Amino acid sequence: MKFLIVSGNPKKDGLTAAIIDEVARGARDGGAEVEILTVDKLKPCRVCGDGWGNCRSAHKCVFGSDGFDAAQEKVQNADAIAIITPVYWAEVSETLKNFLDRLRRCEFAFGGGTAFNGKQTLIAVNAGGSGNGIITAIEQLDRFCQHTGAVIFDRLGFNRWNYDYKRPTAYAAARAIAEGRKNGDNL
Repeated sequence: MKFLIVSGNPKKDGLTAAIIDEVARGARDGGAEVEILTVDKLKPCRVCGDGWGNCRSAHKCVFGSDGFDAAQEKVQNADAIAIITPVYWAEVSETLKNFLDRLRRCEFAFGGGTAFNGKQTLIAVNAGGSGNGIITAIEQLDRFCQHTGAVIFDRLGFNRWNYDYKRPTAYAAARAIAEGRKNGDNL
């Protein structure tokens, strides 16, 4: 199984990075081949042409050579996906939002591709600062998954007050996905 972690985290350390590490460890221990896709260097959508450009007809970004083409291919080739991001202003990180917007335009606009369709997807958000924004960031990713046909395996919300006891859940969820458990399987 190819397990892709899409990281919206611009930092190399901290709580979100630790959650990414825990998910990666769980997936590896479950037998998956794990790759971490960090999207913080990708540019936002340029809304070219009449607002759709090449993404509408060819399902590819005209500016995909910035690393987006390779990122899109990694999502397409994954068997399972985890989307992990810090929470900024009650939303996912700007870099993750930019990537998901571009991907949605290329993959799903008007009958496009199936990069997320039917794939078990783990959502994890980490709200620093006040700890607020967990629910709205999860809702934002939930809508993305609904629009793209992803099957949400679980939704995990972290902050600095619950990280110690929720960290094992991130590991266990990733391991369960890697071992083949599906959303809806009874235990």
